[in-house]
Amino acid sequence: MARMIHVRGLALVAMLAPGVNAMAANPDPDWPCIQRKVPQLSLGQIWSGPDLPSAAKDWSKDPTISALVEELAARRIPIAEAQKKIKDFAASLPAEQLAPKMAMLVQGMFDHMDAERSQVISGISRYADKQLEMAAALRKEASDVDALRAKPDPDPEEIHRRTEQLKFATRIFNERVQSLTYVCEVPTIIEQRLYQLSKVVSETLAAKK
Repeated sequence: MARMIHVRGLALVAMLAPGVNAMAANPDPDWPCIQRKVPQLSLGQIWSGPDLPSAAKDWSKDPTISALVEELAARRIPIAEAQKKIKDFAASLPAEQLAPKMAMLVQGMFDHMDAERSQVISGISRYADKQLEMAAALRKEASDVDALRAKPDPDPEEIHRRTEQLKFATRIFNERVQSLTYVCEVPTIIEQRLYQLSKVVSETLAAKK
């Protein structure tokens, strides 16, 4: 049993670090996700409208814009509902305020969601480091259990106890691998949401011309 767990642990390490099999795609060899690691986005990746004025960087000083950015960034709000909020906000603005306010909204969404995305990426890296530590500990424990079994006079109770502990630890490790698979998708989800919301702003401005 211990040997089988040991092999399984090695398989889980391979699951944990697909980046090892895709080093050409990822500049960071320790990055655990299949998705390419891009620590920060550029505005040009999500915004195809006119250049934003420097005044747009003051979006956080506008309480209405700040509150709307928080709402739109929340992934619990369906994308269609968030897009409608943008359209409703645009419809509420006087004509002379439409362009500057929407520019602030785009800048605010970018700043907020890019920062959130970077935090998620940092968290993934820390999580992966912990997984690698756990994998090393599992390999060592499996080897130790094998050594106990190989003794001339093995203690069945100790072997049983440590084998059960190893099985439990391996199950926890496996559950964390599955969680990591989901978390790896979050940066892409944030990026896609940011693009979809920014596109609505661009389309709204174009429709008002």
